[in-house]
Amino acid sequence: MSTELFEHFLRDESRHGPADPGAFTGAAGGAACGDLARVSLSIAGGRVDSVSFDAEGCGATRAATAAVAEMVDGDTVLDAARIGTDEVDSVLGGLTPAKRHAAQLAADALHRALAAAAASEERLAPAQEGRVAVAMSGGVDSAVAALLERERGADVVGITVKLWADRETDGAKACCSPEAVLGARAVAHSIDVPHLTLDLEDDFRRRVVGSYLSGHAQGGTPNPCIVCNGEVRLAAMADLAERLGAERLVTGHYARIVGDGEGPLLAAASDSAKDQSYMLAGLPPSMLPRLGFPLTELTKPEVREIAARHGLSIARKPESQDLCFLAGQGQRRFLRRHGGLRDREGRVVDGAGRVLGRHRGHQNFTVGQRRGIGVSAPEPLYVTAKDAAANTITVGTRDELAATRVRIRDAVLHRDGGQVDSVRLRYRSVAVPATVAGPAGTHTSLEVALGESFEGIAPGQTAVLLREGTVVGYGTIVG
Repeated sequence: MSTELFEHFLRDESRHGPADPGAFTGAAGGAACGDLARVSLSIAGGRVDSVSFDAEGCGATRAATAAVAEMVDGDTVLDAARIGTDEVDSVLGGLTPAKRHAAQLAADALHRALAAAAASEERLAPAQEGRVAVAMSGGVDSAVAALLERERGADVVGITVKLWADRETDGAKACCSPEAVLGARAVAHSIDVPHLTLDLEDDFRRRVVGSYLSGHAQGGTPNPCIVCNGEVRLAAMADLAERLGAERLVTGHYARIVGDGEGPLLAAASDSAKDQSYMLAGLPPSMLPRLGFPLTELTKPEVREIAARHGLSIARKPESQDLCFLAGQGQRRFLRRHGGLRDREGRVVDGAGRVLGRHRGHQNFTVGQRRGIGVSAPEPLYVTAKDAAANTITVGTRDELAATRVRIRDAVLHRDGGQVDSVRLRYRSVAVPATVAGPAGTHTSLEVALGESFEGIAPGQTAVLLREGTVVGYGTIVG
């Protein structure tokens, strides 16, 4: 450690003091460690117009926070977004391992101030030809998307959304947790990409988690990812991308954008095993020109190979299989804690209403479920219906599970219903032949006729309407 540099920043009072009115402030640390760093930024014309700081605790924390204030004063927002723990440590001449946490606290305080700016309506950078913003989750797909954009010559900025923080969620497995934000920032900085965080937790809790909880309370099996992608996070990130001077938002999703003469539509990616067009079906076509999917033609093994070739430690990082807010705790516990849906005994009945057994709560079942019903029978039984009001589960044979018609609500048709030739009724299911009658536009309800029977149509899930693999509409399954 350079004693001279350390002492300079330790005694630096030039930017020490309260935040200016209207400044964007971030703080890190607190009671647990005894150290606290605060950085406040005023931004004008895409630059840090003025900065102030304060710090409590050890001398290293004060020196590191003063160093950050000096580093960003007068700098562009995007250059400030490149600063991480290593950069702060370097400016101080190298802290000892025991004091390195001070550099991390100061960097975290800076990025929380930048996050406050990102959540505002402030323009953070002038428009720049060739600039793109990349939605970075800390996973391999988004990292490779950023690498590919940079390789084609784009000026890349990384954005990560924070959607969920909960003491019982395993943040290491959730894509949008505070831990994921730190991981994504580290990945972005490792490939020399500036990084900003966008905090959407309040909106996510209200619109995504709220609809998930109410859907289960009403007896459905909702798909929160469609709401999140279609109505919350991608739109907010695309808006931030515009304020960062970027031409579009790029993501690591496996999907493609095609035109049919009437405008852009979503379509399946080359890797059918990873295709995510279903999960993106709620995106309005008007937003598609603002998006890009660089992984369209790649398979997952090819993406991992690109990451390994660039020396990324996340090249073999396993994929999370849970919903981001369920990671580490499971659906039953989550519904009980956040939705008040506690286990309560109810009847298991057959199609004629005969009582076959008891269960512990309708919310613990979904239509099409076979295991865990707790009823013995000569042939396998499946959940065929749920009655939330009566807390009743109806079961039947596989033949009773099959249906050839589906009713959907809150339906959207991007093209005339006569163009629909198939429908996907679950994320992991294959499309089945289907027809729909109705003009392009929104519909309170529509009926979808299936060309072949489908087993386990679950109310609350999303029906994605297709034309030759292209998404031309969607709606929520009623039954």
